[in-house]
Amino acid sequence: MAEIVDEYLTISKPSEGFFKDRGSKFLAFAYPVSTEEEIKKHQEQLRSDYHDARHHCFAYMLGKDKNVFRTNDDGEPSSTAGKPILGQIRSFDLTNILIVVIRYFGGTKLGVSGLINAYKTASEEALKNAKIVRKTLHDIYELKFEYPVMNDVMRIMKEEKIEHIDQNFELSCSITLSLRRANVDKVLSKFDRIENIKIEFVETR
Repeated sequence: MAEIVDEYLTISKPSEGFFKDRGSKFLAFAYPVSTEEEIKKHQEQLRSDYHDARHHCFAYMLGKDKNVFRTNDDGEPSSTAGKPILGQIRSFDLTNILIVVIRYFGGTKLGVSGLINAYKTASEEALKNAKIVRKTLHDIYELKFEYPVMNDVMRIMKEEKIEHIDQNFELSCSITLSLRRANVDKVLSKFDRIENIKIEFVETR
């Protein structure tokens, strides 16, 4: 059976980079993100904070498989901004990350190669200044069961050192668990042996 890869690289907290060429200033902002909603919030904040800038170009990558990504040149010539930013995300092998590069025009046109270099270098500086961390994917499950099997459930949780996020022990019981992706099948098969337990997938984090 193929090994389940459940780790990925991202940055631990926001970081910044800067590049200047012939008067034009390029301010790069990198953020750890996990949803497109988060991305929009960061973009709106930057547009508010730097409303007088000529361009707000960006790229982002989401998901362990790196299959959700987008670039935007925001008025720069096609492929001179978003693609070089995304290229740096790929070069550092990162995901769950947004980089926005804000340009203040300095009066001199840089040409295609100058722009590509500027957006690439500003992004690279932001990533060099970031702390890159390895994160693990976790699947969240909710277990529903009756009180008499509580000891069986708790025993498995103790054996497998499982982190629980929430619990409710009233008439019927429920526990919400965080399971490392690579361990899901092994752990769920143990819970499956308990009578009348319901196991529901909630989300991946």
